[in-house]
Amino acid sequence: MKGSCCTPGEKRCGGDEAFEGKPFERIDSGSTDPMIRLPGGAFLMGTTDAIGYPDDGEGPIREVTVDPFYMDPCAVTVADFSRFIASTGYETDAGTFGFSYVFHALLPASTQRTLDMLGRTVRGLEWWYNVEGADWAHPFGPESDVQGLENHPVTHASYRDALAYCAWAGKRLPTEAEVEFAARGGLEQKRYAWGDELMLDGQHRCNIFQGKFPDYNSGEDGFIGTAPADAFEPNGYGLYNMAGNVWEWAFDWWSPDFHLTGPRENPVGPPTGERRLNRGGSYLCHDSYCNRYRVAARTSNTPDSSTGNLGFRCVVDVK
Repeated sequence: MKGSCCTPGEKRCGGDEAFEGKPFERIDSGSTDPMIRLPGGAFLMGTTDAIGYPDDGEGPIREVTVDPFYMDPCAVTVADFSRFIASTGYETDAGTFGFSYVFHALLPASTQRTLDMLGRTVRGLEWWYNVEGADWAHPFGPESDVQGLENHPVTHASYRDALAYCAWAGKRLPTEAEVEFAARGGLEQKRYAWGDELMLDGQHRCNIFQGKFPDYNSGEDGFIGTAPADAFEPNGYGLYNMAGNVWEWAFDWWSPDFHLTGPRENPVGPPTGERRLNRGGSYLCHDSYCNRYRVAARTSNTPDSSTGNLGFRCVVDVK
């Protein structure tokens, strides 16, 4: 198993390979209420930040152009996803496989001891537990539920789950270039979605890990797990939590170098691959281990992977 930042990833069995590998298609027929219209245009994508991860392909800085598009102001919430499930009867990948991954600190100590005896931790990422019965509606295992979390981003959502939701909603996943354009909020080459300093005027601007990762999270930003999807101040485009909270799926296949020679106008990544892009970081990112809440940071996961810090948001093209 190959770990990806703070998120485990593995190729599980089964699934619709044709669905997960569908080519990019523009969608302009879905409802855009209450989405935010982004102007598109040319921007400087990527970074050569000294605290970045060059092997991830964060650089070089290059001018990229995207067309105007609409984006959800927030990640898809538990309430949103619940309506999708009720309408379609869709079964998520986590439900099909019978398990998903949960961060150790969100599990009761007794459950951790049991899973330790069963060898259900992830090699090299032992803070993650393979929990039977964990899924979007039971984020911490079969005895848990999402009561009180309706306005939090849905988690344990695989790439295929995100595609299925988008198809139901008449929307699509954003490309990586669209995500970075949106996250920058009109700022040029800033480290974060709000500027170059992690905190502004002593105030937290995103939900990430404080304390000593992975043992102790002080929750100084107000949250140990997910935060409401509209927590913290929005960026310059009015988008919430473009950094931290949950990783979000992008359309593109992962490559650390395709962009070196790939197109600069409306890029959609390589035509094939094994892993899909994740952007934005999550509540488990910490500067001692994974500072990928920076606006140009990137990572990836297999299309059928699901974890307690992995969600998505949608876009619609401008007609």
